[in-house]
Amino acid sequence: MHHKPLYRTRSALDEADTETPSPDIDVAATVCIEDNAAHTRFDLFVADELIGILGYRELDDGSIAFMHTVVKEEFGDRGWAGILVRGAMNTARDRGWQIVPICTYVRRYLARNPEFLGLVA
Repeated sequence: MHHKPLYRTRSALDEADTETPSPDIDVAATVCIEDNAAHTRFDLFVADELIGILGYRELDDGSIAFMHTVVKEEFGDRGWAGILVRGAMNTARDRGWQIVPICTYVRRYLARNPEFLGLVA
C-alpha cells in the first residue's frame, strides 16, 4: 500500500509530547500521517497499518473542528495519539486553518503544547 504522507520525519516524532511510541517499531521509517479528505480525517499509519484517526469537519465560519481522536486499543498508551495530533496541528498551521478543539484529547494536547494555541479560533 502506498501512502502520500503529510509528515514522515524523525523531528516530528521527537517533538511529540513526553509519551514514547512502542520501542519495537522503527518509527522514523514506518510512520505516515495523511489527510484523508474524503473521510474528513487524518489517518495515522504505522508500517502500512491504519492505527489511528483524528476526525475533523469544517464549521459554518470556515474554521475546522477537531472532533475526535481514536487509536486502536492495542496501540494505546504509547504516544501515538500525540504524534497524530501534532501532525494535524502542523497541517493546520501550514494551511492557515483556525481550529476548534472539540476532542478532549486535542484540548489536553493544546494545554501541554502552547505553541499551537495561536491556531485556536
